[in-house]
Amino acid sequence: MLIAQITDLHLTRAGRLAYGVVDTGSLLERAVARLASLEPRPDLVLVTGDLTYDGGEDEYARLLRLMAPLPMPWLAIPGNHDRRDPMRSALSGIHCPAGDGPAGRLCWALEDRPLRILALDTLVEGQSRGEVGPVQLDWLAAKLAAAPGRPTLVLLHHPPLPTGIDHMDRIACGDGPALGRLIAGHPHVERVLCGHVHRSIQWRWNGTLVSAAPSVAHQVRLDLRPGAPSGFDLEPPAFHLHLWREGTGLVTHHAYVAEAPGPYPFRDA
Repeated sequence: MLIAQITDLHLTRAGRLAYGVVDTGSLLERAVARLASLEPRPDLVLVTGDLTYDGGEDEYARLLRLMAPLPMPWLAIPGNHDRRDPMRSALSGIHCPAGDGPAGRLCWALEDRPLRILALDTLVEGQSRGEVGPVQLDWLAAKLAAAPGRPTLVLLHHPPLPTGIDHMDRIACGDGPALGRLIAGHPHVERVLCGHVHRSIQWRWNGTLVSAAPSVAHQVRLDLRPGAPSGFDLEPPAFHLHLWREGTGLVTHHAYVAEAPGPYPFRDA
């Protein structure tokens, strides 16, 4: 099973630049074209939050138009730039299949694939920080306990532990330690996937691995100085490919949206 993870699209309404600089619409079009051209083709695309810039209905409508060329299914969770009601109205049922999750939350479970996927909603409306919350933690605990032998991915937008980038750590998942205690009791959690930090980052955490994907738009500036100011760079847009094979487990590859020159043979001219 091959899964593409894209994140932090920050899609604006047509004609607007994110932060006055980033043409997120054109960047998403390029990312979609790249995903559609991959061989082998991903079985599924996961979008780990911040689908839009302001959470407006027009932004979600534009998102559906720009994602339509994807030849494979795609599923999403909200990030802090999203808004639940417009996202639910636009995506619910197909791209955000909320079912038996806590009322009001856009969390969901995908049970019919070789790798089980449990997706969380960490959006705190009107704030940049994230939170799973006790009711959703109970839902996740029940889901994990129901299939202890099945390898499982857990998705959330906000990282559940620090990155070393101070301004991002101040708006991470506030109840990450509680989530970690839950995850520690379930060794079948193969990976925890997140976004939010606009960088490729990996951690070892509570018996599993946490992996944050880079943005298909702009990247948060890599500045590990204590108290460093917030900012972003126009580093190359990128995404993650997660390859699941029985007996091997999950292997994650960092991939760029833009195709580089090559391939060239390993031989002298």
